[in-house]
Amino acid sequence: MHSLRSALPWLLAAAPYLSNGASLQQITSDFGPNPRNVGFFIYVPDQLAPRPPILVSPHWCHGDARAFYSGSQYATLASKHGFIAIYPDSPNTADKCWDVSSNETLTHDAGGDSLGIASMVRWTLDKHGGDPGRVFVTGVSSGAMMTSVLVGAYPDLFAAGSAFAGVPYGCFAGNGYGVWSDACATGKVKKPGIEWAAMVKAGYPGYEGWRPKMQIFHGTDDEVLDYVNFEEEVKEWNAVFGFSETPTSTTLDTPVKGWTKSVYGDSDWFQAYSAAGVSHNIQNQEATAMEWFDLACTGEDCFKWGQGGPAAT
Repeated sequence: MHSLRSALPWLLAAAPYLSNGASLQQITSDFGPNPRNVGFFIYVPDQLAPRPPILVSPHWCHGDARAFYSGSQYATLASKHGFIAIYPDSPNTADKCWDVSSNETLTHDAGGDSLGIASMVRWTLDKHGGDPGRVFVTGVSSGAMMTSVLVGAYPDLFAAGSAFAGVPYGCFAGNGYGVWSDACATGKVKKPGIEWAAMVKAGYPGYEGWRPKMQIFHGTDDEVLDYVNFEEEVKEWNAVFGFSETPTSTTLDTPVKGWTKSVYGDSDWFQAYSAAGVSHNIQNQEATAMEWFDLACTGEDCFKWGQGGPAAT
């Protein structure tokens, strides 16, 4: 993908303050199928919660795993709450964007970058006794696109996603691992919700289980991935969940003045945040994502995998 040039300086504004001995580690041993040789970086805090949750954080174009680690607070929050943070590293040396276009990456266990990331999660669950019901993913820009790919193609593995300035699942679909879709980026790809949902469901043929929660954010003045993509994402996920496109609630000025939160369907399963006047360089909302994933919870009442969510239809 030849665009998404922003280095997203907000991520570099606040490096994590880590008061313990844990650090970012690269896993170079065999951790499972990884056909595209995606890099595997992991942060395991000194004190893990019982059956620790896992947060996957795919970086943006022209970024890398270390930049997301050092430029966000998720490692610090992992140390505070005892969850594990995975930072995948794109194998695309040309621009470090993610493969969100190939049929392999868009299909469950078929290959592409997404399979390598899924293997990281499975390895971590096994090695560290993680909770398979509390695996989450969040990213921005190309990382947001990968967030949607993982939630769509691996609904059996992820409990929820939070995507900042992305596009609908399948919007960049093309013949290859690094396809850039100007049509999608500029907001020219529009489909009825039912067609979008069919693309998501084709990502895991025959899957009949529940669908993960989804949360999206987008600036109305996004100059790289047009705001139309937010509107199409709203159609897509509501159709996947079987929800109406009419919000069940709307809240102004949250979590930032000028941002509007819309909730769709039952059980707060889909949230969409429209950020008025905001460009592609959207401000990360770690506290909002943390609350969405309930990552601060360490008791018996924490969100459990597969409880209360809409099933695949």
